[in-house]
Amino acid sequence: MDLVSALQQPLFTVLGTAVSWTEVLGFGSGALCVWLVARQHIANWPIGIANNVFFILLFTQAGLFADAGLQVVFIGLAAYGWWTWVHGASATAPLPVRRTTSTEWVVLIGCGALGTAAITVLLATATESTVPFWDALTTALSLMATYGQCRKRLESWWLWIAADLVYIPLYAHKGLFLTALLYCGFLVLCVRGLIAWRRDVVEREPAVVAA
Repeated sequence: MDLVSALQQPLFTVLGTAVSWTEVLGFGSGALCVWLVARQHIANWPIGIANNVFFILLFTQAGLFADAGLQVVFIGLAAYGWWTWVHGASATAPLPVRRTTSTEWVVLIGCGALGTAAITVLLATATESTVPFWDALTTALSLMATYGQCRKRLESWWLWIAADLVYIPLYAHKGLFLTALLYCGFLVLCVRGLIAWRRDVVEREPAVVAA
């Protein structure tokens, strides 16, 4: 607990708001993780797990309970994604980037809508969350995007972009200015990741058709 307390201590101040070691480490590990995902590097998964741990501490302290719980789910999904990227294709070829199928979209949108509604009600009735709907929406979008990332679905980047566009003002509203800045960086990295993965898909499609 001493280490946890130390990580939550203010390190410096931005716009009159204290920034903790937890937020700084979350900033660094999160940026590195997204950069590695865009390059399809397997190291994104352990770095991402470390980022989840830092954000559990940060979001619990800020009262963003759905986002804190989401990090626990992310750890489980990271283990799944790590295994899928290693074993999901063949012993000699990495898992390829593919487009999201119509069936996957139906399931994702349905689960996302139900998840947003259920989490909103849970946060509004069982926690002290001041932003239950927005907290729930970002939770659902992030889970949808993470599934796509685990399966290397191109459109997962669009889901991350949508989530980031909500996260940025949400974290600023909560006084987490460094984290809001981090998500501005995430937004840029997501656009670059989308471009890189789309290029990979476009290059593969003629070969698939020819085969």
